[in-house]
Amino acid sequence: MSDPRTEELAQRLATVRGELDAAVARAGRAPGDVELLVVTKFFPAADVARLIELGEREFGESREPEASRKIAELGELVDSSGAVFDMIGSVQTKKAKTVARWARSVHSVDRDKLVDQLATAAQAALHEQLRTEPLGVFCQVSLDGDPTRGGVIEAELPELAQRVVAAPSLRLAGLMVIAPTHGEVREWMATTARIREGFLREHPDATALSAGMSGDMAIAVEYGSTCVRVGTAIMGSRPILSQ
Repeated sequence: MSDPRTEELAQRLATVRGELDAAVARAGRAPGDVELLVVTKFFPAADVARLIELGEREFGESREPEASRKIAELGELVDSSGAVFDMIGSVQTKKAKTVARWARSVHSVDRDKLVDQLATAAQAALHEQLRTEPLGVFCQVSLDGDPTRGGVIEAELPELAQRVVAAPSLRLAGLMVIAPTHGEVREWMATTARIREGFLREHPDATALSAGMSGDMAIAVEYGSTCVRVGTAIMGSRPILSQ
């Protein structure tokens, strides 16, 4: 018999999965066309283990070294299940080395120095056989130009993307956006789709679009998201952490 937390996660997960499937169908897209990245930041390794038991394999973390500790605690379960972890939060350059050891992809790349640090770190991780393939990179785009939210403005995107392409230890996966809290989400996602259209002309293999969270998932899917990042709707309220 499963414990109450597992049952809670199962119910929440089923609800989100149902909403995502419905959004994909309404958008006329194929089932399974959009990846659900379960955001497990602030939650313990035990919750990730429960989610793996429930069939989830793709997770998002946004804090280092919390992510490294959590993955280490999960141990063999990660390898045996095929679970993968993406870095979705802002990355300090000094933490690029450790992030490159565990992340499948980094969704928040928005400056040249970070590209260079991740490239060096990923190359070292490949050499040390801590990873088996290049580190995926999403170029984060700022839709409103607010520097506090991260991301490059549209005009700076081509240079950043080219820098990623030039690094053998990196793989340009696509784009990531966070819809600003002001304005209409639909308008921000329409802007995202327009930027992505031009981006794909230059980088046709970088088809991933990380867009949409608990509150705007359905609209993001309508405008082409291939990966939604959902935390609260599945995990519940953030736990109180001891210092």
